[in-house]
Amino acid sequence: MPARAGGTGHSVGPGCNPHRVRPALKQGLIPVWRDRDTLQVGIDSRRAVALTGLGGAAWLLSLLDGSRDRAQVIAAAADRGLPAGLADRVLTLLAAAGALDDYPAGTLRALTQADRARLAPELADASLAHGDTDGGARILARRQAARIHVFGPGPIAPEITAILTRAGVAEAVCISTWPGRRPAARRRPTGTGRQARALAGREPRPDLVVLVGVPDPQVGERLMADGLPHLVAAGIEAIGIVGPLIVPGRTACLRCLDLTRAELDPAWPLILAQLAGRQAGPPACGAVLTTSVAAQAAAQALLFVDRPGQAGPAINGTLELEMPGWQWRRRTWLPHPDCTCARAPRAAGRPLT
Repeated sequence: MPARAGGTGHSVGPGCNPHRVRPALKQGLIPVWRDRDTLQVGIDSRRAVALTGLGGAAWLLSLLDGSRDRAQVIAAAADRGLPAGLADRVLTLLAAAGALDDYPAGTLRALTQADRARLAPELADASLAHGDTDGGARILARRQAARIHVFGPGPIAPEITAILTRAGVAEAVCISTWPGRRPAARRRPTGTGRQARALAGREPRPDLVVLVGVPDPQVGERLMADGLPHLVAAGIEAIGIVGPLIVPGRTACLRCLDLTRAELDPAWPLILAQLAGRQAGPPACGAVLTTSVAAQAAAQALLFVDRPGQAGPAINGTLELEMPGWQWRRRTWLPHPDCTCARAPRAAGRPLT
């Protein structure tokens, strides 16, 4: 009963030990028959795996709901007439193919029934996307421990916050003004209902700050001095820009970008001096661009939380979408030799790889 990939291959990573788990078929994968003897788990060739020679033993998959440990699954199969050796072989093949999770019972017990239903798609997505075998529990734990503060006026900031909250980030706070400035008239901080906190001198500090719009250089300098990682996101002139994601002491900073721009355009320093705190009215950022920028910014923020120490595409780069196009393009921005950011306080965490 060999296991093989459906179509051209699969990317659900192996690593689930069938002898130490409460096996559950990965959520989000639909079992289908390729022929009378071959069961395929998953539809897209990038995720799917197939078991040949399964035949009448396919009903074993109905036992893989995480309610039993491995021995109990085999015993339940034996009660229905399936030899223990065959049941063991099916479990081993499914685990080797990356189609099984160790049911995250502890994680789910800590959630309310409503949160469990709300976060089920996030758990399934994380388990498949990251190739984990814990049902997304590791990713969810990191998101629940994360603090992300989103600063900036306009509709992009609250949209980013809403996506992060839906994705399981426990403290995603949206504040309508830049750090250190007085709130604009008739604007109040929004977010998950927790009181918004200033960045410097207060605890607990955010793990990541998202700056929406054209950031004031003084804001970037303050974040660098405080050693706070920060991500820039903007929708201006019908162009979406997400990045760079700045990790103080490790990556290019906003000043690095300005120094590079000044080399390319000698008038840039004068232009930059006129931009601080200014917004076009109305901004050329429609509903599609707003949603696109918010989704991309949330994706980069989650990647920072989910995969600490790993360099994502917004590290030393910007992701840019020019409307009415559909394709995000990456522009590289390396640390500038004349910038002092390498001497900034290093953000906590493992070195970027």
